[in-house]
Amino acid sequence: MPRFAILIHDHPVLHWDLLLECGTACRTWRLLTDPGNCDHEIPAEALPDHRLMYLDYEGPVSGERGTVSQWDAGTYFWRIDQTEVVEVLLSGHRWQGIFRMEQTEQGTWKGFRVSPLAIDGP
Repeated sequence: MPRFAILIHDHPVLHWDLLLECGTACRTWRLLTDPGNCDHEIPAEALPDHRLMYLDYEGPVSGERGTVSQWDAGTYFWRIDQTEVVEVLLSGHRWQGIFRMEQTEQGTWKGFRVSPLAIDGP
C-alpha cells in the first residue's frame, strides 16, 4: 500500500507538506493552515513532485530552505485520482479517514475531510 506523510516545514513561512507516494515520486501539496484543525477547509497549493526519501526524512532541507519534521505518516488508498480532484483514505497516526483535495477555479487547491479524521497525540 502506498505511503503518505505530512511534514511541518518552516520555510519560506510555516506550512505543512502533504506527500502522497505515487510510483517513483510523491505528489505534494503545501497546506497553508494547521492540519490539526481538520474541521475547516484547508487552503493548499500544488508543489512539484518530491523525492520518496521525504516520506521518512526529518532535518535541514538543501539550499537553505529551512527544516522539516514529520507531523503524521502512514498508508493510504486512492479513492479518486483525477486532474482536479484527489480523494484518499488515510491510515496514519493522527489522520484516519477520507481526505479530499479539489482544485478551485483560480487554480489553487482546498482540502477537507469527507469522513472523520481522528487526531491523536500532541
